[in-house]
Amino acid sequence: MSLLHLSPDRSHEAIHLIDRAVANVQHGRFERSLSGLTAVAAVVTTAEIYIEHYKAGFGNKWMWSPILITPPVVVAGVAGVFSKKWAKTALPITATAYTLNGLAGEYFHARGVSRKPGGWKLASYNVPMGPPIAAPGLMCIVGGMGLLAAILRREK
Repeated sequence: MSLLHLSPDRSHEAIHLIDRAVANVQHGRFERSLSGLTAVAAVVTTAEIYIEHYKAGFGNKWMWSPILITPPVVVAGVAGVFSKKWAKTALPITATAYTLNGLAGEYFHARGVSRKPGGWKLASYNVPMGPPIAAPGLMCIVGGMGLLAAILRREK
């Protein structure tokens, strides 16, 4: 149902909620929402990582690290929605670990490309056919969201 089809009372409520959300973001009040988004994004990202690493047979024991590091990020993100203390303490710690794991993944993926026949000299073939170079960057972005949530103020 769109805003155009809502009753006048309901459409005013919806517009008020949107205006309040925009005002919160404009004033740096996005901690709770970004904490929750971090938790959801970590679950989605890790599900994709699991599928891709499963296809690769978890050939390197480090392929398990993003799977193992995710539960603390999810717990801290969800708890950060309800508790300012969690959002300011546990979330930045776990988000930093998640980001560092993404950076380690960038290294391992670049190393994987270099180990393909021809290495980086045949980058036009080895980058698309090897481990995806940009994929671990998604972990860094999700971790960065958690770090950003920790420095923002809570919504009103």
